[in-house]
Amino acid sequence: MKAYEIEIKLNGEWRKAEVTARETLLSTLRNKLGATEVKNGCSKGDCGACAVLLDGKAVNSCLTLAMQADGKEVVTLRGIGTEEKPHPLQKSFVEHGAVQCGFCTAGMIVSAKALLDRNPKPGREEIRRAISGNLCRCTGYKKIVEAIQDTDLSGRV
Repeated sequence: MKAYEIEIKLNGEWRKAEVTARETLLSTLRNKLGATEVKNGCSKGDCGACAVLLDGKAVNSCLTLAMQADGKEVVTLRGIGTEEKPHPLQKSFVEHGAVQCGFCTAGMIVSAKALLDRNPKPGREEIRRAISGNLCRCTGYKKIVEAIQDTDLSGRV
């Protein structure tokens, strides 16, 4: 199968990869660019574990072709914050106990960040809609919704 070179800005750094026309962004991120924080949950777009920001919009990377990301910015959980300098959303998830097994957390935070970038003070229903594509088997969503709603972005640049 023919390979194509793509270039994406992954978490602030331009990276190149050779991909096939049928290769998913999920596969490229994990297997070629080392972004293992992007999880492969269902491969059907049902769970949201593979969510990334593609030019600021939350997308399921298992349903996005790698070639669709060529020349675009991709942000994963690692691009949102670090252990040394976590994003307020990440801090809020920890403070509210919204992290259980952790499998859904990366996709959940990515989807929540897309929402907070659009609306820094969303209501509960808007939050529920924004994370409706992300499945969590552990928390029952109450703590997740509270963590998103209580995220303080006031000190964020």
